[in-house]
Amino acid sequence: MTRVVHFERVDSTQAAAFALAAGGAADGTVVLADYQAAGRGRRGRTWEAAAGQSLLGTILVRPRLAPAQWPAYSLATAVAVAETLARSAALAARLKWPNDVLIAGRKIAGILLESRIVGDAASAVVAVGVGVNVAQRAFPAGLAARATSVAIEAGRGVTREAILAVLLDAFDEWRARLEGEGMAPVRARWLALADTIGRRVSIDGVSGVAVDLDPDGALVLEDGGRRHRVLAGEVAEEAEHAARP
Repeated sequence: MTRVVHFERVDSTQAAAFALAAGGAADGTVVLADYQAAGRGRRGRTWEAAAGQSLLGTILVRPRLAPAQWPAYSLATAVAVAETLARSAALAARLKWPNDVLIAGRKIAGILLESRIVGDAASAVVAVGVGVNVAQRAFPAGLAARATSVAIEAGRGVTREAILAVLLDAFDEWRARLEGEGMAPVRARWLALADTIGRRVSIDGVSGVAVDLDPDGALVLEDGGRRHRVLAGEVAEEAEHAARP
């Protein structure tokens, strides 16, 4: 049975998960918070959400994969979140590399993967952070064009608890496939849901049309007949892009 640890307020669910892991918390422990005082996004950004408006959680994973394969947990989680939105709210989500979930081009959810090894590899912990905008009915002017929520897109209320229940099932399903079958099924499903593929993008100075996802999770860009692999970075869509497949 999944152990869920709920906080009204924490600095971040990631930090709380690592603290619980240091105390011996079991694989699969879920940390939830109504509000994060210092919620973290990728590249040191903050994740801001009013209390009770978003699903804010971290799943503690004691990985069964080699460290080089840990980034695949992020891709598997993105797939799980997209499928959760379809099952719980009938929303057709798309995935933006490396770990954003979109509805009609606007961000509805994000994933943050952090890992630590304390002592030997047997003590490894991967914290899989998930933030889903759930109950927001509007966003500040600076975010309105880039963010959305389940309430806005579904036109009805869906509780955080309902979304969480579906998400944990979907996460367990895709984690089991990743650890049991390897990256192939995760990659295939991610590509089927990908918003990034077919677009001309720039990632930290490397530009091209996103054409594929390599088995290790690298995004493959093509420009002038040359291919470039990008393992990490921030995707910026360029003004011109290739026709979508």
